Amino acid sequence: MKPLAFRIRPENFDEIVGQNHLVGKNGIIRKMIDKNMLSSFILYGPAGCGKTSIAKIIEAMYPLSSFSFNASTDNKAKLKEIADSTMYHENTLCIIDEIHRMNKNTQDFLLPFMESGSLIVIGLTTENPYSTINPAIRSRCHIYRMNEIKKEDLLSLLLNTIKKENLKEIPLNILEYICVASSCEVRSALNMLEVVSMLDDNELTIEKVAEIVGKKAFQIDLEGEYYYDIASAFIKSIRGSDPDAAIHYLARLLETGDLEFITRRLLCSAYEDIGLGNPNVGPRVYAACEAALKLGLPEARLPLAYATVDLATSPKSNSTYLAINEAIDDLSKLTSMKIPPHILNRELKGMKEGSYKYPHDYEKGYVKQQYMPDELLGKTYYNPKDTGQYERALKEFMTNLKK
Repeated sequence: MKPLAFRIRPENFDEIVGQNHLVGKNGIIRKMIDKNMLSSFILYGPAGCGKTSIAKIIEAMYPLSSFSFNASTDNKAKLKEIADSTMYHENTLCIIDEIHRMNKNTQDFLLPFMESGSLIVIGLTTENPYSTINPAIRSRCHIYRMNEIKKEDLLSLLLNTIKKENLKEIPLNILEYICVASSCEVRSALNMLEVVSMLDDNELTIEKVAEIVGKKAFQIDLEGEYYYDIASAFIKSIRGSDPDAAIHYLARLLETGDLEFITRRLLCSAYEDIGLGNPNVGPRVYAACEAALKLGLPEARLPLAYATVDLATSPKSNSTYLAINEAIDDLSKLTSMKIPPHILNRELKGMKEGSYKYPHDYEKGYVKQQYMPDELLGKTYYNPKDTGQYERALKEFMTNLKK
């Protein structure tokens, strides 16, 4: 019998979980298909979020002119065969898995076919394409980020799968454990569900399931304190400057073995909660996180504990977090905000009055001139805090400039 994850692979966009921004009723990919205007794009996001499923659904719509290419295992000769087929099929579709592994020479080979539109490329990757894929390829593709699957969406999928496949009834706390243990990866969660459904009723306990799915059981109580609740308590303890509580929750998170998740949370905290209150902490935490990933468990606990205490005992400032959030919010409200002409390089030639003033030519490297669009004149996004010595100095510097 085929694996459960294969048997229930989505057959249409409505069955895709958690990606409504792309394939929901108003999703851009669905609109491309509905209007018969499919163009090249790259999907990137974590494993098990539906990239391959979306590509397979589209591939099924082009049975005579679609091809698959794996950048890890296939060679350039196969890609040349696919490109040659464009002579016989208009809008040939090529799905490239792990496109980030394609070398520059092979990527360059694709350019003229993508440029003419004779080859439509759907690239799939878990890596950030802005740092791993040739800019020339990127400029010929739309780039769409896949959402991480939410726990509630995955739980709903598991419940529907049990009903659809006539599997035995599984207690809700076991299904929630599967969501956590799989890191909300759909494929992993379905594989776990398939194994768990083979257990006898008396074996359906957290401890037994943890043993079966190969994940060490971490503390879950009957009130519903789960993985993401522990992660939330971890970050709130850091934000609240309680190193002891933060270390406690770190220890509980380490039981999962999910180093990537923990390091992402620490790095986020460094720049969201500490920020300019202690600007040196960001690079230190990054180095500790890299060391943890390099070491692996159990040694990874050492740099992670170091980073946790460093963050928890640092002066806190969320000034830059608030600043960028407010700026992004304004972008959604305002339109047509023109850059002042004197700071556009292309406006410099022939301009006399009102031309750009080079600050380094002035005393103390500062000269007053307008940088903000007219629509936002007087708007202040960054408001320094007094919690750390460094940001207090920034506040004094900015105050003196205004004088």
